[in-house]
Amino acid sequence: MGETRIEHDSLGEVEVPAEALWAAQTQRSLENFAIGNETMPLEVVRALALIKRASAQANAACGVLDEDAARLIAEAADEIVAGDHADAFPLKVWQTGSGTQTNMNVNEVIATRANQLAQARGIALATPIHPNDHVNRSQSSNDAFPTAIHMAAVEAIEERLVPAAEHLAATLRALEAESEGIVKSGRTHLQDAVPISFSQEVSGWRALVESGVELVRASEPALLQLALGGTAVGTGLNAPAGFADDAIARIAEATGRPFTGDPNRFHALTSKDALVASHGALKALAANLMKLANDVRWLASGPRLGLGEIEIPANEPGSSIMPGKVNPTQAEALTMVAVQVMGNDVAIGVAASQGNFELNVFMPLIARNFLHSANLLADAIASFDANCAAGIRPVRERMAANLENSLMLVTCLTPEIGYERAAEVAKRAHATGETLREACAQLGYLAPERFDELVRPDEMV
Repeated sequence: MGETRIEHDSLGEVEVPAEALWAAQTQRSLENFAIGNETMPLEVVRALALIKRASAQANAACGVLDEDAARLIAEAADEIVAGDHADAFPLKVWQTGSGTQTNMNVNEVIATRANQLAQARGIALATPIHPNDHVNRSQSSNDAFPTAIHMAAVEAIEERLVPAAEHLAATLRALEAESEGIVKSGRTHLQDAVPISFSQEVSGWRALVESGVELVRASEPALLQLALGGTAVGTGLNAPAGFADDAIARIAEATGRPFTGDPNRFHALTSKDALVASHGALKALAANLMKLANDVRWLASGPRLGLGEIEIPANEPGSSIMPGKVNPTQAEALTMVAVQVMGNDVAIGVAASQGNFELNVFMPLIARNFLHSANLLADAIASFDANCAAGIRPVRERMAANLENSLMLVTCLTPEIGYERAAEVAKRAHATGETLREACAQLGYLAPERFDELVRPDEMV
């Protein structure tokens, strides 16, 4: 550990690295929870810092915190929000289920920095700023931590995921416009189907992304309701009248988002349904992206022995043994992310079901998985957009050849010759290698000239 200093908490003295901004409770967590490599997401830490800032200001307004102390706490919190001191938050996700140790980590760092600022400026405080008595005043981990999760979730959605998805939708919209007039064969059940225009197919891809964004946005109102003010069990014990409304209003002003207090703080502490629902929307988007990525890699399969109806960028060699091979790597990455999001969703659902009595104690896992999904999706969408979707080009010749060879063009003959005769034409053409036109004539169902009048793929879309 190198040089140390002695800190203390309600359990006694603890040795802490001399230069660390944290204190005793953080150190105990470091020593007692050496589990895994996943540390608490910094998005949660920054949200907690915003909560501490707003709470200090609200406490001062309520007359339960000295003005100087409130200003120093707010300034120290602002440093964390700005990204400073990131190495001061080393605690693992796998800790107490309420997030108490991360809440105290933030409290301790803010208290240490606030006292350093007071000393540097010669501000004489009645007592040094204390992590619990001052920074955590009018709060509990039980209401501050779920509040931070909601704030971090909304930030990840609004700042990262939605912009990335909307940009991909715009890329697909451009491809859709560029592809007007290209007619190709549709496919259902992985089998030939009636014609479709490539622009129609791309419009379906675009709508996959856009509808996913709509679902994610629709889940946000519940996330905008915060638990702050419930303190330990939802009753608001030790929080002065007016504190919660004031603090939440300050959070809303600082973030520019319409946060409000949950109308039932008992619900807010024990239920994580808002996060379950919102992550369900992330899963729905992931499912849509899986379909989009699979369509792209199927249509790009080949280049000679697959469908080969689109070209995608060749970003890197695809094989360590087969020279010249190029693989749909961006699609593969996007589908792996989609699978991970689906796995995260299962864990969040199970964790949210464990709200025993007045508190859910799986919150660090929920926070980690939600932000993991949102950030992975944002990154994967941006990568797929820039490195694949933006370079998709239709292979018109292959599309035309496949369309001409499609047996399902026979569908447009059904009104003229009936379903059963049309099916007979298709089966004969497939068995003999004849064209539909030739098979129809051989069976005596339509003259070639009439066939040509009826079979117009460009009019079938």
